[in-house]
Amino acid sequence: MIYRNKHLCVLWGKVYFLSLAIIIIGASVLSAQGMQQLKVAVVGDTGIGDRVFHPGFNKVMQGIRSQKPDVLMHLGDFIYQSQFMPGTCNKNFLKIVKSELADPFPQRVFVPGDNDFPPHKWKPKASGCWDQIDPLDNPFDQKETGAFSPRSHEGTLQAGPVLFVVLNAYPWEDPAPWLAPRIEEARKEGLWVIVGLHDPALTTAWFRDKRDTVLKQINSLQPDLVLSGNQHSYERFHALGIPSEDSGIPFTRPTKGQYRKGQGTIHIISGGGGATFKMFADWAGVKKRTAPKPVFDALASRALMNHFLVLRVEKKQLKVETHRVCPQDEPGISENPRWRSKDPKWQNVTLECDGKEPGITLFEEFSIVRE
Repeated sequence: MIYRNKHLCVLWGKVYFLSLAIIIIGASVLSAQGMQQLKVAVVGDTGIGDRVFHPGFNKVMQGIRSQKPDVLMHLGDFIYQSQFMPGTCNKNFLKIVKSELADPFPQRVFVPGDNDFPPHKWKPKASGCWDQIDPLDNPFDQKETGAFSPRSHEGTLQAGPVLFVVLNAYPWEDPAPWLAPRIEEARKEGLWVIVGLHDPALTTAWFRDKRDTVLKQINSLQPDLVLSGNQHSYERFHALGIPSEDSGIPFTRPTKGQYRKGQGTIHIISGGGGATFKMFADWAGVKKRTAPKPVFDALASRALMNHFLVLRVEKKQLKVETHRVCPQDEPGISENPRWRSKDPKWQNVTLECDGKEPGITLFEEFSIVRE
């Protein structure tokens, strides 16, 4: 179009740029509003490969996709395989990681598990796939490191109102020197702090006493949530304080399903993504690995089931939903969700889905509220 009237041309230009400005401002407002809330799906121990309960994994991923989360957080042990001391990562298994756990989700936060690192004498069936899995998630924030820096496979990532923290448990090292300043900065910005590490600081599944080390060091940083995998089960603890010198654990129960921010750190073990279930030590009669009474006192709930978490995060509230997944029998697949299923002790153990209809249902929920 040729404008012969100079004034009309100027007027058209002003209208065009004003409209463009409105679009940009509108988009910015929407973006800002979107940044105030975030939906996060959490899964652990998917066990893609030869040693997985495929119906459980398939149904878990179906449920997660239906939630359309903004972020997928995976708590480690992506791939299991049967070969001893594999020299390379199985490309077929890696393709499943990409298609199921990376491509469908806008943002990804991946935690390394012991089965993802290269195999060694004490873990001969580890996949060695981590170097190829790690590039599929979002890169860590580039922060001024100062005197202390995160170790390899550790870092932070901000998404919306959340500061995600990824820690490497192999080997464990106190992250406070580099992490404490970042968490302090996040608090000033009004962010929630969610920590992910594969090996839990506290568990009743297969107890190793970390109260004076890992648990104390993490809780001293006062994150809101600590999410772990490794144990192929579900466990949730109440809001925990810093363990005392006698390894006692102060804890706070919720009021009407709500904890207040600052009451303590809530630890959740979410290892129900598809790996076969391992019996709780107390159910199996293994006294050496049965947790002591103070740990059970702080326990809110636990179950052996396929499951995933959904976190609904807003400025004033962090809501956590645990979704139980009871898969339907698939034609041609006769798999058992139990690890070492021929062990006669399983006859006295009830899985959460026993006697229940197939499907995905809400198992429990709670909130942390900011006053």
